[in-house]
Amino acid sequence: MDAPWRRPLVRPIARMLVISACMVALYSVAPLDVRFGLTTALTVFGSLVGLGALVGWQARAIVRSSSPWLRALEALVTSLTVFLVVFASTYRLLDSGGPGHFSERLSKVDSMYFTVTVFSSVGFGDIVPVSTPARILTTLQMLGDLVFLGAVGRVLVEAARRGAERQGRGKRPGPHGRPGSRG
Repeated sequence: MDAPWRRPLVRPIARMLVISACMVALYSVAPLDVRFGLTTALTVFGSLVGLGALVGWQARAIVRSSSPWLRALEALVTSLTVFLVVFASTYRLLDSGGPGHFSERLSKVDSMYFTVTVFSSVGFGDIVPVSTPARILTTLQMLGDLVFLGAVGRVLVEAARRGAERQGRGKRPGPHGRPGSRG
């Protein structure tokens, strides 16, 4: 017998897994062996701007969702996947231009591994940026990590809080005894 609490979990979890799997699959088949140049840099910048727009759209969807906290988790996982794939792709593109940017040549797996170690601030030290462009890019990712964790996390949590509050209006009496009234 299907537990009633499971039903609302299935769609968001499935969507989260499918979107993340599609992003990783796209990353694995993308032709990331072109020379890094201005066009590539603008594409990366555009991708990060697009991620910002995605987070904004997700925040609106969270507020309107019937399960705002679950929708916020889905948005966080989706946004994080996009963020990591953008930086892993960028590291791979930078390294494909020739050796000398990192302490070793980066495959797609190595690029994702490096991206995750920088994001998690573990930084094992087995792969390190050695060229100025690689160090600049890694520094930008570190700053982006802070923005992602701080600002994006805050936006999604606030949207979930507002969504939960919106759901509660009309259901619980406010401080003056009227449903949804404020003090």
